[in-house]
Amino acid sequence: MSEEADKIVCFTNPLVTCSTSSSAVKFAVDSKAIYHRKMSSKESQRLTFDLQPILVGELLELRPLQSDDFDQLYAAASDPLIWEQHPESDRYTPTVFRQYFDGALKSKGALAILDRSSGRMIGSSRYWNYDPDAREVEIGWTFLERAYWGGKFNRELKRLMFDHAFKYIERVLFIVGSNNLRSRKAVEKIGGKLVREFERPNRHGAMEKNVVFALDRAAWEAAK
Repeated sequence: MSEEADKIVCFTNPLVTCSTSSSAVKFAVDSKAIYHRKMSSKESQRLTFDLQPILVGELLELRPLQSDDFDQLYAAASDPLIWEQHPESDRYTPTVFRQYFDGALKSKGALAILDRSSGRMIGSSRYWNYDPDAREVEIGWTFLERAYWGGKFNRELKRLMFDHAFKYIERVLFIVGSNNLRSRKAVEKIGGKLVREFERPNRHGAMEKNVVFALDRAAWEAAK
């Protein structure tokens, strides 16, 4: 393996390495993670999508969610106002959040989001339903503490996750609760297009309306 392949990609400049927090370095060693340089479209088609990468920017660090992260992540999620427009508006409660957390671990695509300046966990997101034939993946189950909404932190989170995804696929999908206007506007702002509506049962068995947005590689490049 070349020296270049062993380096952690710096997303502020993909051609150089950048310093990482001690937790990112430790996890990279423990998991024997491999980091890829930027690759051509033809090369990317031969790769398997890494659903749980370590992504490091100027402000944020994303790493695979671990089973012992519950207390830290729940501390970030326990604000009721985070979930007021979400279909599961009671996700701030310990019992409901435990279901979210267990589902995240089972997905094998969940990421913890850390503030690099403090090392504190501030949220989570997830890659899901990767389809190599359609060359698409879903990004969702995302939340951040309200202090990090909008602005530079949210922009960097999107950039890290989308830039990683578009090394492997051509389209990102988002499933949003029909009444979650905040999330719908956020997806539309970055170029997401409404492609369909559907209903699915919630955890109580009642049918709820959802919408699907799609963002392709060209639209993301234009929005950056």
